[in-house]
Amino acid sequence: MPQRYSIAAIILHWAIAALLAFQIAVGWALEDLGARGFDLFQLHKSVGITILALTLLRIAVRYWKPRPPAKEGGWQGGLASAVHFGLYAFMLAAPLTGWALVSTAKVKVPTLIFGVIPLPHLPVPASAHELAEGSHGLIAWIGIALFLLHVAGALRHHLLLRDGLLWRMAPGRSQLWLVALPALILIGFLAGRAIVPTGAPPAPAPVGQDMDMGNDAANMAEAQNAAVAADADNAAANASAVADEEPGEPPAWAVQPGGAIRFSVGNDGETISGAFSKWTAQIVMDPARPESADLSVTIDMTSASVGDAYKDGMLPGDEFFATAAHPTATFTAKGAQETSPGRYSADGTLTLKGVSKPQSIRFSLSGDGATRRVRGIASITRAAFGVGNGDSSGSLAPQVAVTFDFTARRKD
Repeated sequence: MPQRYSIAAIILHWAIAALLAFQIAVGWALEDLGARGFDLFQLHKSVGITILALTLLRIAVRYWKPRPPAKEGGWQGGLASAVHFGLYAFMLAAPLTGWALVSTAKVKVPTLIFGVIPLPHLPVPASAHELAEGSHGLIAWIGIALFLLHVAGALRHHLLLRDGLLWRMAPGRSQLWLVALPALILIGFLAGRAIVPTGAPPAPAPVGQDMDMGNDAANMAEAQNAAVAADADNAAANASAVADEEPGEPPAWAVQPGGAIRFSVGNDGETISGAFSKWTAQIVMDPARPESADLSVTIDMTSASVGDAYKDGMLPGDEFFATAAHPTATFTAKGAQETSPGRYSADGTLTLKGVSKPQSIRFSLSGDGATRRVRGIASITRAAFGVGNGDSSGSLAPQVAVTFDFTARRKD
């Protein structure tokens, strides 16, 4: 019988041990991080599935390659075998219960292994969520206990019995291996602790008061307000250009390609920003007679993206936009008011997620002639429309800043 494990078994043993140390370091911190731990939670899931795959491979290698004979019999040998069996059970059960936990959560967050490989949810009933959650935490503590027993047993053999047991799990008989290989476990743990956010979440940046948006608008409002204020420099020219136009039917305007509708919301001291890639607008308005305005904007809610595959996968769900039942949102307004040269407000109705509520927007017009640039902002109370109504939304700010910026050309 061989006196050393196969190279494949040795590599898998130490790789799994380092990843488990990483998982323990990260897992301890996740519950206290709230929304700041979202990306870390996705990494935790990816590493967990990796451990599951490597453990299955390790079991296959265990039966494929011959193993060294047991060093001890009696109760000591029986305890060692029980600890080994327990560790294998832990390495399988921990990721599986974590997978079940994610699969039974109310908010279906998609799992992409390291942001690339999609992982389907397990066919587990939602009623099993509490069991999966409790089991996952308990199994983690049992795994830590087994890990410590395993280490204690290895040190007993090496330091007290001096039977060379540790050499069986090293590629060569060198003291360097006895330092380098266990150091991988410490490195894994320290790496996990290093990527955990520390300290209190950063305070959100102050938001400008321009356009009567108030302090609850998201950070994007400040930048947008600055841009709107800059448009006032063109207001005089804009007003003079339209003053000479004969009153009559207000002109219709066609939105040109390249425009954008964006949104942002505070999230536990940070900001989540995104955009809608598909939307249309029908605009009728004489800038000299803003009361003539007839505005209608339709947004394809399925086109929302924040640039993160995990979060994007949550947006269509019932907790946020419920796009299966309500694929579009609309804003309509009849008439507008000029608040200062070149700057306007419009009071209309926003229909979102099947709910219609009064909504105001603020916007500016710059340029002259047949082409105008339109920039504006709205502050939307998300709870009024049932957006962000689940457990994962508790850290979201109550107001969402929506900004728009596009060019419109007058139709002949």
